[in-house]
Amino acid sequence: MIKGIIFDFDGLIFDTETHQYHVYQEIFGEYGSELPISRWQEEIGTHTGFSPFQYLEEKIQKAIDQDAIRMDFKKRFHEKLKGEIAREGVEEYLKEAKKLNLKIGLASSSNYQWVSSHLQNLKLFDYFDCIKTSDDVLKVKPDPSLYLKASECLGLNVNECLVFEDSANGALAAKRAGMYCAIIPNEVTCTMDFCQVEHRMDSMADMPLPEVIELVTNSVKAGY
Repeated sequence: MIKGIIFDFDGLIFDTETHQYHVYQEIFGEYGSELPISRWQEEIGTHTGFSPFQYLEEKIQKAIDQDAIRMDFKKRFHEKLKGEIAREGVEEYLKEAKKLNLKIGLASSSNYQWVSSHLQNLKLFDYFDCIKTSDDVLKVKPDPSLYLKASECLGLNVNECLVFEDSANGALAAKRAGMYCAIIPNEVTCTMDFCQVEHRMDSMADMPLPEVIELVTNSVKAGY
């Protein structure tokens, strides 16, 4: 029986990932190059130490002022995020979860300051009973630690949790933790190769939360 839901943050609640990729593409394009979506997808939902601007230098085979470009990237990226709202259906799921007396958690490979500040701006912070971020673990997704920490914080067993994710690394982390998982990819994650999950949809607005829970529960009973 599902007693709690756990959300990813970047790309799922707040689509920072699409804006981030578009800004990188703008900058790469100004140098006559590009950042392949397949290469960037490897970085989504995790930390690998990859440096986009080091990669740019390798692509164009000449040195660039990485510090200056990094500052330019941050300025453009934050400008893109101004006025951005939560993805469609997110707040409705949070409200439905409260009505159903489900515990609500969040598990993100980003740091707490980043996650909490955006949740406050989106006026969603108070919905969450527990927030776990990269500050709480030694390894981020696809390692299961974040989801295990979140379920422990919520006081739930892993088989009582339904995770909502947008990335392959995040979905893999959820399944490695032994949890049920529904994926809602965004523009830059929709072509990823996902592990086997219980459900996939384009938007949380596609199906009310109680129906998703029922679908997942029935698929488990049927042994899918």
